[in-house]
Amino acid sequence: MVNLIWATRGRSWGFRFLLDGGSADPLHAYERAFAGLENELVACHRRGSQVALRLPDPNSRMDAARRIIPHDFVVPLPIANRIYTVDDGLTEIWPLISHAYAQVWDRERPPSVAEIRAVLAAGGQV
Repeated sequence: MVNLIWATRGRSWGFRFLLDGGSADPLHAYERAFAGLENELVACHRRGSQVALRLPDPNSRMDAARRIIPHDFVVPLPIANRIYTVDDGLTEIWPLISHAYAQVWDRERPPSVAEIRAVLAAGGQV
Protein backbone atom coordinates (compact mmCIF):
# COMPACT_ATOMS: atom_id res chain seq x y z
CA MET A 1 0.00 0.00 0.00
CA VAL A 2 2.97 2.32 0.36
CA ASN A 3 2.97 3.13 -3.38
CA LEU A 4 -0.79 3.73 -3.70
CA ILE A 5 -1.91 7.26 -4.49
CA TRP A 6 -5.40 8.05 -3.16
CA ALA A 7 -7.18 11.36 -3.64
CA THR A 8 -10.65 12.13 -2.34
CA ARG A 9 -12.62 14.65 -0.33
CA GLY A 10 -14.59 14.51 2.89
CA ARG A 11 -17.88 15.90 4.06
CA SER A 12 -16.43 19.36 4.71
CA TRP A 13 -12.83 19.22 3.45
CA GLY A 14 -11.86 19.49 -0.17
CA PHE A 15 -10.19 17.13 -2.61
CA ARG A 16 -6.71 16.12 -1.48
CA PHE A 17 -4.23 13.27 -1.38
CA LEU A 18 -4.75 10.92 1.55
CA LEU A 19 -2.01 8.60 0.31
CA ASP A 20 0.85 9.95 -1.74
CA GLY A 21 2.47 6.85 -3.18
CA GLY A 22 5.61 7.63 -1.21
CA SER A 23 6.20 10.77 -3.27
CA ALA A 24 6.75 14.27 -1.93
CA ASP A 25 4.63 15.50 -4.87
CA PRO A 26 2.09 12.90 -6.08
CA LEU A 27 0.31 15.42 -8.32
CA HIS A 28 2.49 14.70 -11.37
CA ALA A 29 1.84 10.93 -11.27
CA TYR A 30 -1.85 11.56 -10.56
CA GLU A 31 -2.27 13.97 -13.49
CA ARG A 32 -0.43 11.63 -15.83
CA ALA A 33 -2.56 8.64 -14.80
CA PHE A 34 -5.87 10.53 -15.06
CA ALA A 35 -5.11 12.51 -18.23
CA GLY A 36 -8.23 12.46 -20.40
CA LEU A 37 -10.39 11.10 -17.57
CA GLU A 38 -11.08 14.40 -15.82
CA ASN A 39 -14.83 14.37 -16.54
CA GLU A 40 -15.43 10.65 -15.99
CA LEU A 41 -17.52 9.75 -12.94
CA VAL A 42 -16.11 6.21 -12.91
CA ALA A 43 -12.94 5.03 -14.57
CA CYS A 44 -10.52 2.17 -14.78
CA HIS A 45 -7.73 2.90 -17.22
CA ARG A 46 -4.33 1.27 -17.50
CA ARG A 47 -1.36 3.51 -18.32
CA GLY A 48 1.85 1.56 -18.49
CA SER A 49 2.32 -0.31 -15.23
CA GLN A 50 -0.32 1.69 -13.33
CA VAL A 51 -4.10 1.78 -13.22
CA ALA A 52 -6.08 4.99 -12.81
CA LEU A 53 -9.18 4.03 -10.84
CA ARG A 54 -12.06 6.34 -9.99
CA LEU A 55 -15.09 5.14 -8.13
CA PRO A 56 -17.95 6.80 -6.30
CA ASP A 57 -18.04 6.19 -2.58
CA PRO A 58 -19.49 2.67 -2.16
CA ASN A 59 -21.42 3.84 0.92
CA SER A 60 -22.97 6.76 -1.03
CA ARG A 61 -21.39 9.30 1.32
CA MET A 62 -21.83 12.89 0.22
CA ASP A 63 -20.02 16.11 0.89
CA ALA A 64 -21.67 19.18 2.39
CA ALA A 65 -22.84 20.22 -1.09
CA ARG A 66 -24.69 16.84 -1.41
CA ARG A 67 -22.34 15.47 -4.09
CA ILE A 68 -21.35 11.80 -3.99
CA ILE A 69 -17.72 11.64 -2.93
CA PRO A 70 -15.35 10.20 -5.56
CA HIS A 71 -12.22 8.20 -4.74
CA ASP A 72 -9.33 8.38 -7.20
CA PHE A 73 -6.48 5.90 -7.01
CA VAL A 74 -3.27 5.45 -8.92
CA VAL A 75 -2.60 1.76 -8.43
CA PRO A 76 0.94 0.45 -9.01
CA LEU A 77 2.21 -3.05 -9.63
CA PRO A 78 1.75 -5.72 -8.47
CA ILE A 79 -1.85 -5.01 -7.46
CA ALA A 80 -2.47 -3.20 -10.77
CA ASN A 81 -2.23 -6.61 -12.44
CA ARG A 82 -5.45 -7.61 -10.65
CA ILE A 83 -7.49 -4.56 -11.67
CA TYR A 84 -9.16 -4.40 -15.07
CA THR A 85 -12.57 -2.97 -14.14
CA VAL A 86 -14.09 -0.67 -11.56
CA ASP A 87 -15.59 -3.75 -9.92
CA ASP A 88 -12.08 -5.19 -9.60
CA GLY A 89 -11.07 -1.95 -7.88
CA LEU A 90 -13.96 -2.25 -5.46
CA THR A 91 -12.88 -5.78 -4.64
CA GLU A 92 -9.12 -5.19 -4.46
CA ILE A 93 -8.65 -1.60 -3.27
CA TRP A 94 -11.74 -0.51 -1.35
CA PRO A 95 -11.37 -3.11 1.44
CA LEU A 96 -7.82 -1.87 2.05
CA ILE A 97 -8.84 1.72 2.76
CA SER A 98 -12.53 1.65 3.70
CA HIS A 99 -11.88 1.43 7.45
CA ALA A 100 -9.49 4.40 7.37
CA TYR A 101 -11.87 6.51 5.31
CA ALA A 102 -14.82 5.73 7.59
CA GLN A 103 -12.83 7.20 10.48
CA VAL A 104 -11.95 10.49 8.78
CA TRP A 105 -14.49 11.44 6.12
CA ASP A 106 -16.78 13.46 8.36
CA ARG A 107 -14.08 15.31 10.29
CA GLU A 108 -14.09 19.07 10.04
CA ARG A 109 -10.41 19.11 9.05
CA PRO A 110 -8.72 16.73 6.62
CA PRO A 111 -6.38 14.03 7.89
CA SER A 112 -2.72 14.04 6.99
CA VAL A 113 -1.08 11.30 4.97
CA ALA A 114 0.69 10.25 8.18
CA GLU A 115 -2.66 9.91 9.99
CA ILE A 116 -4.07 7.76 7.20
CA ARG A 117 -0.99 5.55 7.23
CA ALA A 118 -1.31 5.14 11.00
CA VAL A 119 -4.98 4.17 10.73
CA LEU A 120 -4.16 1.70 7.96
CA ALA A 121 -1.33 0.22 10.02
CA ALA A 122 -3.57 -0.13 13.07
CA GLY A 123 -6.19 -1.87 10.95
CA GLY A 124 -3.65 -4.34 9.64
CA GLN A 125 -3.96 -3.19 6.04
CA VAL A 126 -0.33 -2.22 5.49
